[in-house]
Amino acid sequence: MRIISKEQLLNLRENYPAGCRVELLKMDDIQAPKIGTKGTVVGVDDIGSIMVRWDSGSSLSVAFGEDLCRRIHDDR
Repeated sequence: MRIISKEQLLNLRENYPAGCRVELLKMDDIQAPKIGTKGTVVGVDDIGSIMVRWDSGSSLSVAFGEDLCRRIHDDR
């Protein structure tokens, strides 16, 4: 796990506000949604994890420095 700076945390919160849509690009977890799964951001916690409500029903967070997602413009 990487340590996140205050600046990086602020940047994440600005770029991934609650309600925005994301697509999963990489997650190394046995319970991870499939790559390409879309979801809605719930928020960004204090360690930089992007909390997501995935369309598949999962709620695994995107871990800062480990997993990858990208913001998308999707009306579902």
